[in-house]
Amino acid sequence: MRPPIRRPLVIGNWKMHTTARTAKHLAREILAHVPARLDREVAIAPPFTALAAVGPLLDGSPVRLAAQDLFWEDEGPFTGEISGPMLKETGVEYVLLGHSERRIYLGESDLIVSRKVQAAMRAGLLPVVCVGEDQVERDAGRAQQVVREQLLKSLEGLPDAEVDRLCIAYEPVWAIGTGRSASAADATEMHALIRLEIEARFGADRSERVRILYGGSVTERNIDALMACAEVDGVLVGGASLRALEFARIAGFGAPGRVDS
Repeated sequence: MRPPIRRPLVIGNWKMHTTARTAKHLAREILAHVPARLDREVAIAPPFTALAAVGPLLDGSPVRLAAQDLFWEDEGPFTGEISGPMLKETGVEYVLLGHSERRIYLGESDLIVSRKVQAAMRAGLLPVVCVGEDQVERDAGRAQQVVREQLLKSLEGLPDAEVDRLCIAYEPVWAIGTGRSASAADATEMHALIRLEIEARFGADRSERVRILYGGSVTERNIDALMACAEVDGVLVGGASLRALEFARIAGFGAPGRVDS
């Protein structure tokens, strides 16, 4: 059982999908299916170009706005980048940081992620820090070592007082977009490790307030099993979040009957 202070969180990451027009349509579809009252938090992360279009649609709804990344400085000569204050002005509350696709394709290091975490905190945003091992690392028995190092290095320099606003997303790289999801045992083991590492670094009281999400081929078929795992406080959803009814069912934790179709 998760402590009542850790309210479950479901985030849909739309990645590089949708234009402003199609994002508005998808957001409206999701809002039509998500119940007005939820015992959890739900957020969607459209691409940057759609944030200003989607944000106003979410006002007064149970769905919050998230962004997929930010830059580590608040302003300056950084062509093509987006700052925390820019995101805050569009109504963004959550921001994903250190996603494996950015680590792999754009070479983001743990140092870069740690700087982005601090930038998010400065802007009053809630960072969701992504960590996870690839298949080679898991096969070599290094999964825990890799996740531990990513976690601790990504949180370097974070003041203890800011930890309450932090979320961690465990996303095994081998499960992202592959249709393979971590087993209940895998998820339970890794989430417990993450919790213990945060406790060792920031103390038990603060550790108990940090939400740890699971990400990697989350669907309406496996959401109930994932949410039943110890220490799993929510999910980061990829492809399924682009299908409005399925995402609404995931946000309602699974069974199709729980969300009106």
